[in-house]
Parts: sequence; C-alpha cells; structure tokens
Amino acid sequence: MLKPEFWKGKKVFVTGHTGFKGSWLCLWLEHLGSKVTGYALDPPSNPSLFEMAGIAKTTHSHKGDVTDRASLEKVMKAAQPDIVIHMAAQSLVRYSYDNPLETFNTNVMGTANVLDVARGVPSIKAVVCVTSDKCYHNVEWVWGYRETDRLGGHDPYSASKGAAELIIQSFQSSFYGKEKGIAAVGSARAGNVIGGGDWALDRLVPDIVRSLLKNEPTLIRNPQATRPWQHVLEPLHGYLMLAERLYNDGHEFASPWNFGPPESSEKTVGWVIEKLYELWGVEFPWTRDKNPGPPECTFLKLDASKAHAHLGWRPKLDLPTTLEWIVNWTRRYEAGDDMRKVSIADIERFMKIVPVI
Repeated sequence: MLKPEFWKGKKVFVTGHTGFKGSWLCLWLEHLGSKVTGYALDPPSNPSLFEMAGIAKTTHSHKGDVTDRASLEKVMKAAQPDIVIHMAAQSLVRYSYDNPLETFNTNVMGTANVLDVARGVPSIKAVVCVTSDKCYHNVEWVWGYRETDRLGGHDPYSASKGAAELIIQSFQSSFYGKEKGIAAVGSARAGNVIGGGDWALDRLVPDIVRSLLKNEPTLIRNPQATRPWQHVLEPLHGYLMLAERLYNDGHEFASPWNFGPPESSEKTVGWVIEKLYELWGVEFPWTRDKNPGPPECTFLKLDASKAHAHLGWRPKLDLPTTLEWIVNWTRRYEAGDDMRKVSIADIERFMKIVPVI
C-alpha cells in the first residue's frame, strides 16, 4: 500500500500537471503533504480540472514545454526536487494523425529532455516516466501484454510511446545505472484512464459526459472496441508506489511496469456508454459516427502481474464502481459544488479502500 508518511515534505516535480491525470496527481500529492512544482503548457481543455480545483494556488506552477530544454532545466534546477514524475505528453491518437511531428517531438524528445536534465540535478533520487499501454506492438491477441513484449505502434501516437520507452531504457542503462550513483528511473504503462474532470476532446468518457450534460445522444466511432478501463486514481496509485520503491530501493525497481485493470474491467465501448446512460438515468440511443476517422486498434489488454507481485499494487475499483464515481463527480459539478473538495474527498475515499480484486 501507499505510505502517506513517505510523501510528507517530499519535493516532487511533475511535468504535465495541468492535464487531467496531472491535476489529480497534484491534488493527491498536496493532500499527502508534498511540495509540488509543476511544469506544463496551459490546461488542454476548457473547462479543466486544473482550474476547477484551483491547483495553481497551491502548486508552484510554471508554464513551459518539455521540448524547451533550457526552460525545463532552469525550473527543475531551481526546484531541487527529490522525485520527478514525467507525465507531459501529446496523448490523443486521432490528433497524432494530423500532427505527427508534434506528437513525436513532445513524446520522444520531451522525454529525452526530462531525463537529460534530471541526471544533472543531484537532489533527484527517483524518476517515474509515464508512457502508455499503447507502447506495445499490438497484434490484438487475447492475453495481456507483459513488460518484456515487443514495443511498437501502427499510429504516430503509439509509435511515439514505444520510442519513448526505448529512450527511457537507453538513459537508464547509459546514465542512471547503479554504478553511476544517481537517480533510479522506471517507466509506467497504464490502460485507458477515465474519471471525473476529464474534458479532453476525442475521448470516449468526456464525449459521453458532454452529451449527457447537453441532454443529447453521443456520437460513437467504434462501439465494439475493447479497452482496459480504469479509474484515474488506480494508475496514479501505482506511480506513487513505484516512486517510493525507486527512492528507497533504487535500481532494483528501475524497469518498466504495467498498471492495468482486472479482466472484469475490459469491456466494449458500447457496454461503457450503455452503463453510463443507465447511471445517468437516460434512455435515448447513442449514434454511430458516420466519419469514424483513421483506424484504431479494437482490442488491447495489459498483464499487471509484475506490479502485483513486486510492488504489491492491485486495483481497488471495478468498472461499474468507477463509472458510478464518474457520474457522482459530474453531478456534483453540475450542481456547482466546490470541485477541489469533491475531488479530494474521492482521493480520501480511495485511499481507505482495501484491494479485493
């Protein structure tokens, strides 16, 4: 389990802190008593959890691009963090088809910049680089990918994440090895992350939430696609546990890690939308998008056995519960509640749950 006492007073540098996952992570770290420095571009959506939860008021927030090495170095060296969690990324598959060079530059060279700068900051003892389940060369087999499976990608986004993993491995063996006496580096690969406060375009759950708030049907591209759905707090829990072990035990844990949901949470897009409609209390049908856009893989699954066995990490929420939490969070937003308090309450509730799945 996560050790709250470890995080109290720790200085943590988070890239991509204005995004959906980054905002939740900042809230969690602040709740644990960490001193957080964030480095990111402006929030990628409007509305955004970053603004709703007032994260800029409690985080040392810096606007910057991870592709700008000089700016990144200036901020990271000034912060003198103990731990770096690198989450900044171009995170959308369809966007990557229209903007492949931006995607590769951000996801590959951005990762290289973070690792290159971090090795010159002696205070840093652990670096967690977040990539994606899509880093694997997906042949759509029925069993989960393991950390030793082939990397790759058919689309620019997936390929950029596979390339980022190669960059991480290269820096790890060339500059961060045990004999170098500096930080330990691990990479984290999560499934399809969902949760309250995600307003990104071209993502299933945010698209459904927007349509429900407008009381209109949702356009769906591929209802038969199956994904490893998980609440945003699940992989964040894994990232924090990995950071603890990298910090305390060093290079023994400096390797890639999958953080995926149980098989029961691997459902089709159609199942997810129908369950969200049911929880919201509407009965109108969803609509098939006549312009589905570029191709996407229809099946993807992660094997998280390594994290179960060596980190003690296990999922806490099944998919129906995850969707209930999303609906409850969105209803509170609709009612005009203080979303910082609502989100922190979810974090506190999550921390009290003992994994049973």
